[in-house]
Amino acid sequence: MTGSHRAATTTRRGTGGAARDRRSGRTRIRIVLAAAVSLLVLVTAGAGWAYLRLNGNIDTFGADGISDHRPAAASDGQNVLVIGSDARTAGNSELGGGDKNDIGRSDTAFLLHVYADHRHAVAVSIPRDTLLTIPPCKLPDGSWTETRHQAMFNEAYTVGSTAEGNPACTQNTVEKLTGLRVDHTVVVDFKGFSALTEVVGGVEVCVPQDIYQKDLNPGRATRGKRLFTQGVQTVSGQKALDYVRIRHGIGDGSDIGRIQRQQAFVGSLIKKVKSDGLTPTKLLPLADAATTSMTVDPGLGSADKLVSFAMSLKDIDLNDTRFVTVPWRYEGARVAIVEPDAGALWAALKADRTLDGQDAGGGSDADGKGTDASKDTDASKDTDASKSADEEAPAEDISATVRNGTRVTGLAARAAAVLEASGVTVTGTATASSQDHRTTVIEYGPGREAEARTLARLLGTGELRSTTGGGLDVVLGQSYADQAPGTSSGADSATASPAPSEVPAEVAEGARTADEDLCAALSYG
Repeated sequence: MTGSHRAATTTRRGTGGAARDRRSGRTRIRIVLAAAVSLLVLVTAGAGWAYLRLNGNIDTFGADGISDHRPAAASDGQNVLVIGSDARTAGNSELGGGDKNDIGRSDTAFLLHVYADHRHAVAVSIPRDTLLTIPPCKLPDGSWTETRHQAMFNEAYTVGSTAEGNPACTQNTVEKLTGLRVDHTVVVDFKGFSALTEVVGGVEVCVPQDIYQKDLNPGRATRGKRLFTQGVQTVSGQKALDYVRIRHGIGDGSDIGRIQRQQAFVGSLIKKVKSDGLTPTKLLPLADAATTSMTVDPGLGSADKLVSFAMSLKDIDLNDTRFVTVPWRYEGARVAIVEPDAGALWAALKADRTLDGQDAGGGSDADGKGTDASKDTDASKDTDASKSADEEAPAEDISATVRNGTRVTGLAARAAAVLEASGVTVTGTATASSQDHRTTVIEYGPGREAEARTLARLLGTGELRSTTGGGLDVVLGQSYADQAPGTSSGADSATASPAPSEVPAEVAEGARTADEDLCAALSYG
């Protein structure tokens, strides 16, 4: 072979090698891209699988048990009722003891109000022995109960005597008590609570004194072994459940004292979750644990709704997450609600006022912390025609008449007093042409829808109805009578008084924050 031929051959081989290298490079790129796409598909499929798993975990209760006569919905804030169930079904008897065939009961309950600015939240505990009115509730056979007066709060959950309990009845009762619409209800049982504390790696608590088995079970003949040593410690699973259920042996052994420890526990749990990071990656394992033994209303009955709700709380600081107990006093062995203090608390939440009087309605200053209740701005008086349909008008700019469309004596005077306490000018009260109105109706003329929305919020109920006239008329229905504190068919309008506009100092000052000292105020008495 000549040199020139060898050279030519070499050249051809070199060109072919370069082509092969280019083909090989493209192949490698395709492999890398295919691997990346495959990985993305796997990750996406994994997330999808996780959501499917969560959706499979979630149980919902029937919405048909929720009353038709409800307070008006808030525009941006949310009220979430959280019920701790001591039902013994589905393995819960192994954790809580008792007969697995026993009826479901509510061990604890609180109403979480998330303010419209999504930077403040208040959890209001309602003692289970509180004496109140339980409105009509649906039974398993489809019939409805009669209203029960001076009943204990936790009896609402037992209506129907079913093993799983009656969360819809408890929701109806809370709406009747507070005049606030419950947007969502969540029931967590022993298993769900236990699993949640394990997933977060335990929750730090403070035990004021050594606790023994007899403190958890007073029926024991001896005090048994020591369950907790005095001081700060981390608990999870069964031990966490024991901590929040201990009632005897601490303070006066009351449910009120236990509520204080439960509030401290929830605050510590929130602190732990936020310190770990409120991201979907962190939330999915938490949601998986919680939903295993969780029952929710239909509005929260999917994984994306639950995670979305949890993510909406991420901007609430620990110091702006507060816990209070509804104003109470002892009435024999039971608990009575103190008025007008409780009414002032519900009115503040309805108006999105924090316990210390801040406006947390979402339209406040740039840092989202709200403005002082006593301050006013020119912006609040804006009457520009470009207002959105959901916007409200300042109460002090509103003039309206109030008519009683029911047979409840003094109802118009009471509603007028509530409106006037908020700054509304009531130009007159009267009896409506008929007294069979089930729903409160607010009739408004052209350009006055924003004012009507404000009235509906202040009253806690109201169907808006436009008219051709220029006035603003409130026709009260049974929906308002059912929720108005202190109203009855024999009420005297002369004794009707407006709901207080400020939360009493002792209620505000007694609030606990989520970053409170763990060992502070852990018992009553």
